[in-house]
Amino acid sequence: MKRGFLALILMFVAGLMFLSVGVLTAANVADEFMIQNKYKDDKKGPVKMTHKKHAEDYKIACTDCHHEYKDGKNVWNDKMPVKKCSECHDPEKKQGNADKLQLAYHKNCQTCHKESKGKNAPWKKCADCHEEKK
Repeated sequence: MKRGFLALILMFVAGLMFLSVGVLTAANVADEFMIQNKYKDDKKGPVKMTHKKHAEDYKIACTDCHHEYKDGKNVWNDKMPVKKCSECHDPEKKQGNADKLQLAYHKNCQTCHKESKGKNAPWKKCADCHEEKK
């Protein structure tokens, strides 16, 4: 009887720890943020990114967007800091294997949205993602 009770208590504590880590991790991420354009010939407005929808509702893996490449392999994990895309993707020129910023966004976002068509993922019209430029 004591072993069963101890096992139950341990499972409860482990469950609380697991839940706490999930809540604390989610608390560090903004639900929505604006992807601001930083291009010399900027023609479109910013894009509102809904992190919670992508991560929780659509089950997009963190590594589908966040990356840190070493020897051609994405080694990024959720314990590593999240860099701004522009830290590696220059808005004006391709640097090494890193595409220009606009192309990197479009490749990543549009590719995923095209694969998800029919699931309310905009992918044909610029205005479906980009807000009106102010």
